[in-house]
Amino acid sequence: MKDSELQFGEDYYFNEEGFMVFTAVYLLKRGTCCQSGCRHCPYGYRAEENPQKE
Repeated sequence: MKDSELQFGEDYYFNEEGFMVFTAVYLLKRGTCCQSGCRHCPYGYRAEENPQKE
């Protein structure tokens, strides 16, 4: 297995609607916040607190 391969259960899972959800473990491995409001953001970013300006 390559280091870049995602591992089900550790790096991601599928929610009730069938969408892939990244875990905090994966997001920490990635190293930076994408500011997309990820469900398990370990960096403390919350999209609802930081609305995008249009």
